[in-house]
Amino acid sequence: MQQHSYLNCTTTTENANISFASIRMASSSAGYFSTRRYPNSSSSRNSPHYPSAEHDSDNDDDPQAVLVDGPLDDEGDPNRFSFKRKQKQPATSNFLSGFARPGSGPQSRHDTPSPRGSTPNSVLRPKMERHWIAAGAFAAGIDIVTDFLADLKTGYCRAGEDGGHFYLNKFFCCFGYDSVAQCRDWVPWSVASHIGSVGGKWFIEYFFFILFSLSFAFISSVLVQEYALYAKHSGIPEIKTILGGFVIRRFMGIWTLVIKSLGLCLSVASGMWLGKEGPLVHVACCCANVFMKLFDNINGNEARKREVLSAAAAAGISVAFGSPIGGVLFSLEQLSYYFPDKTMWQSFVCAMTAAVTLQAFDPFRSGKLVLYQVTYSTGWHGFEMIPYAFLGILGGIYGGLFIKVNTSIFQWKKTATWLPGPITQVMIVATLTALINYPNLYMRAQSSELVFSLFAECSKLTDDQFGLCKTGAATIGTIFLLLFAAVLGFFLASMTFGLQVPAGIILPSMAVGALFGRAVGILVEIWVHNFPNFFAFSTCEPDFPCVTPGTYAIIGAAAALGGVTRMTVSIVVIMFELTGALTYVLPIMIAVMISKWVGDAFGKRGIYESWIHLNEYPFLDNSDETPIPDISVRQIMTRIEDLVVLTATGHTIESLTNILAGHPYRGFPVISDPKEAILLGYISRAELQYNLKISTQTPRSLRPETEAFFSHQPFADPRITLDLRPWMDQTPITLPSRSNLLLTANYFQKLGVRYVLFCDRGVLQGLLTKKDVWYVLNGAQETRRTNGQDGMGMRTGLAREEGTGEQRGLLHGEEEDLAPFTPAREDAPML
Repeated sequence: MQQHSYLNCTTTTENANISFASIRMASSSAGYFSTRRYPNSSSSRNSPHYPSAEHDSDNDDDPQAVLVDGPLDDEGDPNRFSFKRKQKQPATSNFLSGFARPGSGPQSRHDTPSPRGSTPNSVLRPKMERHWIAAGAFAAGIDIVTDFLADLKTGYCRAGEDGGHFYLNKFFCCFGYDSVAQCRDWVPWSVASHIGSVGGKWFIEYFFFILFSLSFAFISSVLVQEYALYAKHSGIPEIKTILGGFVIRRFMGIWTLVIKSLGLCLSVASGMWLGKEGPLVHVACCCANVFMKLFDNINGNEARKREVLSAAAAAGISVAFGSPIGGVLFSLEQLSYYFPDKTMWQSFVCAMTAAVTLQAFDPFRSGKLVLYQVTYSTGWHGFEMIPYAFLGILGGIYGGLFIKVNTSIFQWKKTATWLPGPITQVMIVATLTALINYPNLYMRAQSSELVFSLFAECSKLTDDQFGLCKTGAATIGTIFLLLFAAVLGFFLASMTFGLQVPAGIILPSMAVGALFGRAVGILVEIWVHNFPNFFAFSTCEPDFPCVTPGTYAIIGAAAALGGVTRMTVSIVVIMFELTGALTYVLPIMIAVMISKWVGDAFGKRGIYESWIHLNEYPFLDNSDETPIPDISVRQIMTRIEDLVVLTATGHTIESLTNILAGHPYRGFPVISDPKEAILLGYISRAELQYNLKISTQTPRSLRPETEAFFSHQPFADPRITLDLRPWMDQTPITLPSRSNLLLTANYFQKLGVRYVLFCDRGVLQGLLTKKDVWYVLNGAQETRRTNGQDGMGMRTGLAREEGTGEQRGLLHGEEEDLAPFTPAREDAPML
């Protein structure tokens, strides 16, 4: 039986049995280090190498430093161990520094009275509900602006006196007309240009379509590049990583919220094959993060912040699909690392409030939360289970191939140094997409409009603009057009997802699935129509349609989405809430289940997990089935001689400030003295920096030479000394250095900690971070060289690949730190 003594480290590992009842997922907010070692270091042969990881989030407290092992520094301060460090160069461009100034964003933990805020009784307060309402308001605004900009590619509205209603999109401009063709208030660009010939009209409209598409894509990419780099992509992989215990500073700041919202409107309106559903989760989490700054007791508590973020993610999906219950299940199944009953209740209220807010705004003036909500009045028949299962197979194949192609494209981009910059790449893809989209009727429309038409029943479709309800020989051409559009959409979505614009993959996957689903539905409808006496069709009623092709589009969309994300329960519930047809739950369940099985044959990771792995984020899934090597942690931990360790006494405010200025690590172990090295605790950089800062300010106004200590000093005068014990974690999670990796990995996976200290008989031996374990379990073939002695991903050599943020993921950030004290002139005032 395993016994723990966190302070004196008397722990045995035989028949280890960990009790995870007291989860400390975020209580160890002191953070973890990212280490880098030289090949000649004393411990480099046993220590893994890390990729560059930017560390930039409004949830974070400290920057991530690049630690470089070197010989023990015997010169300088005798009360601490030190080693050589090489400062990493920020991967982001200098333009970010102007928008990442400390103090320019939301209030950080450095500015709160206590970084360890108490946990409130409930976050369900009127003020906290604002971020749930804000999520619905942002979603409504994004829907309205996106529709207006998307329709601007084809014309403008001249309704009202002197064209005063130019701000209306095509739907509202032609509101009340039976069809768009009868609408005289909507002016196509060919009419505005006074082009008379048919060919001239087509080409001028083609020109304006491409012009506006490129303009929207360019502006969106420039906004992301210049003002908020973290607004690109979906944001779900990063949010999942944050909820798993990692932190990315400024990822959910106010600038990111603004640029994500504006950029999302522009990128979706550009017509590129991307969606706004995934980014809406990021927008909702940004709203939550901004409002959490108003509450010090929540903002200073990492565990509570992650509970609120889980609820915000549910709100994002709720407003994206009009599916509050599906949003809660999405947060539970896909995003949240730790999801207790309390978080379930909060997520439910959050999703409900956001949906009600969106319903109150009613952006489509139809009572629908999303444009492609449909209802079905017919049921399904037993013989249809075969095509439903076939759609599940197609969805799994699509998901597996999409992940392979998409990740391969962006892995190739990492190595192809000759490629142009990210903005140019966006323009190339946008140009290709616009050139392909306009001639194809199905791809010319916005994805939401296309999905709605594919889902709809022919009997309820008043304007068949896509020719989906044709009869006779025309249906064969429709089938080929649908399949051709699905293939083109697959390749365009594979190239688009991951570009430097706000982009989601949920709606494009649904569109591709709906395209091949509708094609299969039309084929089955033709089959039933041509062979009505076939024995399998005996259950069909003669005076009613036996097959509804729109239901095949729904099931195809669910199967494609399941194949890409590998989710199950939440997809079924979302599709049920979209259609309101309880009778189709079983076919959707079967298709999604088969889709997941087929997709898992290509690889166990879904698209979000694949991008986490591609960006090398240190996320350890507690349900991951990755085999864990049977090795000792001694082989991979950072040994004490390679750590910066603070001693209990012998410090001043000035010396500690200089340590922080010279060593940008996220925390420091505290030991009794250099000889015995008895572990006393661990202090995070944020809390040490905060105390040093306030101690030199009013009312204490301590001098730089004031003594500071981490242990009990019976004769110390508290008025003229600085006692740092209250801010030190005196019971850090520890294990004996002879522990194996399996036990240690369970600590990281189940407890969500970011570091573990190792000691023998109370003597500190080393430290292991979450990223250490991540690299051992995932191999990190791209960035580390094997030692040729095993195939378990153990690496030596410590070449770090320095490159742009696009090449390494999103994690290089900048942080203002305390400046080192410099000798003052005789006449200069003391601090």
